[in-house]
Amino acid sequence: MLLAPIAGVLVDRLDRKGLMVTTHLVRMILVSLFPFVSDGWQLYLLVVLLSGFHALFTPTYTATLPVMTTAEECPAAIALSNATYQLLSILGPAIAGSVAALFNTRSVFFLDALTFLVAAGLIAWLPRALIVPREGAVSPHRGFLEELSVGSQCLWWDRAIRYGLLLQLVAAIAGAEILVNTVGYVQGTLQAGSQAYGSIMAAFGVGATLAAVIWGCSCRRPRAVGAMGLGGILTVLPLLTAYGANVPSLALLWAIAGMGKTLVNVPLQTIIAERVAVDLQGRVYGAQFAWSHLWWVLAYPLAGWFGSQFPAQHFFYTGLGGLVLLIAFVVLSQPWQLQHLPTGFWHSHPHNYDSEQDHPHRLQGYQHFHFHTNPPTAIR
Repeated sequence: MLLAPIAGVLVDRLDRKGLMVTTHLVRMILVSLFPFVSDGWQLYLLVVLLSGFHALFTPTYTATLPVMTTAEECPAAIALSNATYQLLSILGPAIAGSVAALFNTRSVFFLDALTFLVAAGLIAWLPRALIVPREGAVSPHRGFLEELSVGSQCLWWDRAIRYGLLLQLVAAIAGAEILVNTVGYVQGTLQAGSQAYGSIMAAFGVGATLAAVIWGCSCRRPRAVGAMGLGGILTVLPLLTAYGANVPSLALLWAIAGMGKTLVNVPLQTIIAERVAVDLQGRVYGAQFAWSHLWWVLAYPLAGWFGSQFPAQHFFYTGLGGLVLLIAFVVLSQPWQLQHLPTGFWHSHPHNYDSEQDHPHRLQGYQHFHFHTNPPTAIR
């Protein structure tokens, strides 16, 4: 959460391919050190460093997709990327468990390190450097701290992006409730084993993957704003009906919630790609990564509180709280008015003035940040 905005500034200044290769190689080394951990503080240090380089890699990778694709290909590329991530989050634990069973636990870490090395090689194999045009990306009159605020300004000033960011809070509350309290419900209330729990959580990932594939492959996909609203509904409704569900029905409900999570996140990334200039996307995706993780920082202890205060009805009360927030955000954002916002993109560029009286900012070479408007059409 703290490092992603800094990463966003670096993404817009440096070669993105080099950054991704570097973060992979560093994480390869860090993962290789896990088998040699002998004290708790060493484990904490490695996890903090891994998280930091993950926060550097993710905005870089996300901001690279619009650079590598055309405007028509970008939504499908974002959806395919998300589907791949969700699918591997399901397959990864199974692969790790199989390796640990066949060999030993240390082998899992060395295999993980090898995957980082392979991925770094594939990225380095890309035919060209990934440096965005520097016009407007860096201003000699704008300090580093001011650069950090640009991404958040864009997120909160743009009505469509702000609506998606608020819905990510709803999705985080529902997602944290599922991740924190499902194990207690399955193994306590249902008296089912760890295999049932694994199947239910796998269903959550399958639902997220299917939604990403459908969004990316559909030639006539729904509007992004409408899809995010549908995603918000699908994340909270399963929680309202989860109490009393058996293993199969809970797996179905969590699959629906996983679809909702994807329908909030993927269209939002698409809108950012469509409404933010390439030379600002690193900072915007970095800020979006930070804000979405702030939502999870708030959501995890909230899920723990609901689980301890309402041990029999925590799913229902969390879903009810998420529904109230969803209704409030819909009323506040009025998404029916966002379907036909003016198209264009947020960008920054320098303005030069001959005298202090020529412009109220009175800065020679002032870096202006605003939205460049095209004729209004529907956001897709």
